[in-house]
Amino acid sequence: MDFRSDNTAGAAPEILDALSRANAGKAAAYGEDGFSRAIEDRIAALFECEASVFLMATGTGANSVALAAMTPPWGAVFCHPQAHVHQDECGAPEFYTGGAKMIAVADRDGKIAISDIEAVWATLAHGVHNVQPAAISLSQTAETGRVYRPDELAGFADFAHRRGLKLHVDGARFANALVHLGCSPAEASWKAGVDILCFGASKNGAFAAEAVICFDPHLADTIAFRRKRGGHLLSKMRFIAAQFEGYLSGDLWLRNARHANAMARRLAAGLGDIGGARLAYPTEANEVFVALPASVIAGLEADGAQFYRWGGAESTTLRLVCAFDTPPEAVDQFLASARKHAGECG
Repeated sequence: MDFRSDNTAGAAPEILDALSRANAGKAAAYGEDGFSRAIEDRIAALFECEASVFLMATGTGANSVALAAMTPPWGAVFCHPQAHVHQDECGAPEFYTGGAKMIAVADRDGKIAISDIEAVWATLAHGVHNVQPAAISLSQTAETGRVYRPDELAGFADFAHRRGLKLHVDGARFANALVHLGCSPAEASWKAGVDILCFGASKNGAFAAEAVICFDPHLADTIAFRRKRGGHLLSKMRFIAAQFEGYLSGDLWLRNARHANAMARRLAAGLGDIGGARLAYPTEANEVFVALPASVIAGLEADGAQFYRWGGAESTTLRLVCAFDTPPEAVDQFLASARKHAGECG
């Protein structure tokens, strides 16, 4: 019953097989190999455009390099209070941009709103004494498990572009969002006005594979240099490329996400029937946020369930994350434990 994170899962067998194939023989270094060139073209084709694709090993590196390409050192990036770029990347975006400021706006039922960006923007009216708005960063899916629809993305993009800003999307769980939306990768990215998408595979069956997909050719010019200067151009880049080859083949990436999302829906549906349980957000991807009585949480822990509390060590709201390999039996065991302890406290 491990629901701590999709990061706790191993790698999908198909991806391990692809790595094994890539390990045979010699290949050029630093992304000049055939594996890397082919997968860059394949990712661009998946998104139905001539995007520039840059393979990376970590989501932190991908987000930071992407934001550095669109934000000057005196810039401001608007984001959600729990956004990884703001709260979980140890200041890496600020470091890579040379000092840009992450500005969190209000949480609106798990997302952010344009009106709140406008309100904060109005306070940055002190000329050279203030950072200057440069970008909006959205997480897809959001840290709260919410998913931005294409029309919502288009609204942020229109607002940003009319004011000279760029739109960045942290797509660490992009596959999970896409499964929920039922649209194409293009419709959930550049067709909605996204300038750069960080396309993640690590949380969905890979073990270290991310891609910065730049849809704006003017921003792409410096990313290759930023990636190298930041220490993220791997000498044996073919092993990142191989993970993506396995990830995309046979739609593994979508099959993995469908399973994770289905397990989350199963979990949310079962929790909704338990007395004293309250879902904090709609379950739209592979994360479930639920408030439970403290006694139920203690009982779950005693039964061996693993999870994180959302909002601090004393919070009674749990964040439960399902992965591509979460077995239905683990979901059912968790629900049975929760029901048992809810009955005891009722």
